[in-house]
Amino acid sequence: MKKGILLSVEDVIKKYGDYTALNKVNISVPKSSIYGLLGPNGAGKTTLMRIINQITAPDHGTIIFNGEKLNKNHIKDIGYLPEERGLYKKMKVGEQALYLAQLKGMSYHEAKEKLKYWFEKLEITHWWSKRVEELSKGMAQKIQFVVTVIHKPELLIFDEPFSGFDPINAAIIRKEILQLRDNGTTIILSTHRMESVEEICDHIALINDSKTILEGPIEKIKEDFQPNTYEVSLDTNNLVSSNQFKILSHDKNTYKIKINEGFLVKQTIDIINKEHKILSFKKDSASVEEIFIKSIKDE
Repeated sequence: MKKGILLSVEDVIKKYGDYTALNKVNISVPKSSIYGLLGPNGAGKTTLMRIINQITAPDHGTIIFNGEKLNKNHIKDIGYLPEERGLYKKMKVGEQALYLAQLKGMSYHEAKEKLKYWFEKLEITHWWSKRVEELSKGMAQKIQFVVTVIHKPELLIFDEPFSGFDPINAAIIRKEILQLRDNGTTIILSTHRMESVEEICDHIALINDSKTILEGPIEKIKEDFQPNTYEVSLDTNNLVSSNQFKILSHDKNTYKIKINEGFLVKQTIDIINKEHKILSFKKDSASVEEIFIKSIKDE
């Protein structure tokens, strides 16, 4: 077990009949991090999350949680918010939240105290006596978020946690997730919203066709995928391509260029400077969405 790793998934295989859902998947989730679990629909992400939650078991491979082989004693240490929500529509919000909190091992009084804290924090105390069926999808989402995090598990797994939220409430939940991370909770986040991954994830893994095809710190992965393109702003708008670089696009006096193979950045700057004044020159960085698309295509 690597130092600082809370969860290690090693060569996990899961089959359903002739269908292979996971094929030797490996991920290492550092403690107190937000770990983005990415992949197209059907890649195997949900199966992996269900295995970590011990809803189903792998056919082969090992899962290590906090230095021990994953076992039933760890259920209390893991919180799971699945994409398909599961609140009882006829029950009142407060009654249901208390029931679910106690299922996680909390006493009635502890659950009530913690729920009061979260309901006040999210400004939803007036929902306590409403029935779940009276709530919008986004309102019900907030309740599920609260009952997922209330027992302060070491690991939280969120599957599409921003689904159903308007931008304001999505920002509120994003802030809470970051605060949980900063307070020491480890979080696995599965989402198709690449801007959210870019904003809050420290590490990512990309699963495609049941296999891990990319994994590591997000900044290191972005660095590895940096394109050989640059944004150049000039004092004029008459730059033309040369044997050293090609203009990919431009807007007024700002150009996106690609340096041709065999030429250095400094050489290119010197060439452009001979006829133009460079106002700014910066290297492009690949977005997570671009990395995602390129990695899937290259598979």
